[in-house]
Amino acid sequence: MSTGVLLINLGTPDAPTPEAVGRYLREFLMDPFVIDLPAPLRWFFVNVIIVPRRKHQSAQAYQKVQLPGGSPLLIHTRALAQQLAQRLHDEDFVVEFGMRYGNPSIRSALRNLKARGASQIVVAPLYPQYAESSFETAVVETKRSARELGGEELLTFVKPFYDDPGFISAWAERLRADLDVETTDHVVFSFHSVPVRHLTKFHQGAARPSAECCNEINAANENCYRAQCFATARAISNYLQLDKEDYTVSFQSRLGRAEWIGPNTVDVFEDLARRGLKRIAVASPSFVCDCLETVEEIGIRGRETFQAAGGERLQLVPCLNANPQWAEALANLIRKHANLNS
Repeated sequence: MSTGVLLINLGTPDAPTPEAVGRYLREFLMDPFVIDLPAPLRWFFVNVIIVPRRKHQSAQAYQKVQLPGGSPLLIHTRALAQQLAQRLHDEDFVVEFGMRYGNPSIRSALRNLKARGASQIVVAPLYPQYAESSFETAVVETKRSARELGGEELLTFVKPFYDDPGFISAWAERLRADLDVETTDHVVFSFHSVPVRHLTKFHQGAARPSAECCNEINAANENCYRAQCFATARAISNYLQLDKEDYTVSFQSRLGRAEWIGPNTVDVFEDLARRGLKRIAVASPSFVCDCLETVEEIGIRGRETFQAAGGERLQLVPCLNANPQWAEALANLIRKHANLNS
């Protein structure tokens, strides 16, 4: 019998067309972990207001980044799964990947693992930091699908790895290899944002997350997404011996009118340019694989914003993707969690 490994990423439309993007957005945004409104109100906002307006705009964005074999997220997630399988092959592991939204589905990946003789399944949601709208919904959906397939008891979940030494060193070495310190004025760590209301329950004794309470991880905020993002940025910058003045942490990909955690990445780009910083590099350590939010939102629109404000060069540092050092670090995380049940 083998140990199954299930890698989970967010997902991507089947094609960069308005119809396919619309289907994907409906599945994504109807998740109550993503838009936490009462179901009838959520249905109205998603199907009447958001999707009809955004599917054409988003399809155009996907078309800008589409690769011959599919979207960047799909290509890089598949490549990472292949790299992981190569490292674990001689240890009797079998690897599949699934998407929380879209294809290949989590259910199909679980079915494949059972067909390949998996006697236990280590599930690794590819979200370094904990958020209900990413990590938690992946866990809930995986448990539901496994229960329907008759195998929920086989599951073991890899916890968020925002401070895992292998993850941190892989990101730091990625930056070291890509950055020219002589021509880079500043580094921006841009993380995916979430609404402020998603975090208040994870700050004991505080009404809302703040810069002060996110300066360290402690018992009062151990599951706070914002605090974990700052911890990741601190760890990477410490590894590279960056001074505090050399980098900024920001948050991107806002949606709607709710209050989202900040500072906003767009505002940071404009502020850095106005301060006379001409050459910046941007890393996105809440994403394991490059995707629309990195390649298009930062690499295309973000660059345009920075240059329009007076900057000269914005360098997008690639995500870890199927980087060999990261694949080995992930393999070590898988081994550790598999051994917990051995």
